[in-house]
Amino acid sequence: MSNQTTVTEFLLLGFSDIRELQIIHFVIFLAAYLATLMGNLLIITIVTLNCELHSPMFFFLINLSIVDLGSITVTVPKSMSNTLLNTRFITYSACVAQVFCLFCFLGANLSLPTVMAYDRYIAVCKPLHYEMIMNRRPCIQMAAFAWAAGVIYSALHTGNTFSLPFCHSNTINQFFCEIPQLLKLSCSDTYRRELAALVLSMFLVLGCFVFIVVSYVQIFTAVWRIPSEQGHQKAFSTCIPHLIVVSLFLSNAGIAYMKPISDSPSPLDLLAAILYCVVPPLMNPVIYSMRNREIQAALRKLLHRLIRSKNNISMTLLYLCFFYN
Repeated sequence: MSNQTTVTEFLLLGFSDIRELQIIHFVIFLAAYLATLMGNLLIITIVTLNCELHSPMFFFLINLSIVDLGSITVTVPKSMSNTLLNTRFITYSACVAQVFCLFCFLGANLSLPTVMAYDRYIAVCKPLHYEMIMNRRPCIQMAAFAWAAGVIYSALHTGNTFSLPFCHSNTINQFFCEIPQLLKLSCSDTYRRELAALVLSMFLVLGCFVFIVVSYVQIFTAVWRIPSEQGHQKAFSTCIPHLIVVSLFLSNAGIAYMKPISDSPSPLDLLAAILYCVVPPLMNPVIYSMRNREIQAALRKLLHRLIRSKNNISMTLLYLCFFYN
């Protein structure tokens, strides 16, 4: 029997060995991370504080913002800290946790748009029954189902991957623990595991994608029957961004996981990972919400309230200074 060494830690891919380029990578990732935090936290704050936005569509948007925050937090801060400390290490347990959390958020990121497509279908095609069908209880149940699907999907992928022995190497050619890269490090034959992971992913992806496409075909068919131009614009303003987000996420994730894995670090692998781990959480607030007129109106109202409260505080301080002087 060949000697096998138990892997206790992994080495992640560094963007460069040149310190100046490492600093540039840190600054770019920090800017993307802070922009994602600000955008998604702003959406959560606006929807939470504005009673007019307490509707199913914005309830699901809050869940999507939480997913975006979680998915980018799982990967980017660790890469930034490694770059700043000029190290590449990640422990075995941290790698397991990273894979589980990432796939949990990715699974929910696919399930939530499917639920949102159903919400838009009911709103456009059955408007008279919308409040009866999409009341509070079904919305909570559908959101819970989306999160549960992500947890189950993640548990199956994580268990399938880390039940394998790792002995070939501990170097992962990616800036986070990515399953295709981990399978390449296994001592045993991974063909069946890779096939099982692929079948599971295709089942979830195709099921959600077909449901979304069928929903939007019926939505667009109903929209063309609306006589008013304003009705067309309102329906398309909520539906088109949804399709853009789903297409962006599925295409980038598909490229990352369907293409052959190279034996050496590849710029294409790195770019694909950034496109499905970093770009969607960064762009979702812009594509989904900031172009929404209701969100814009609520944001203006919130800014006006903050400015007014700031002016009131300033006037109070001036009055106190004048009184005590």
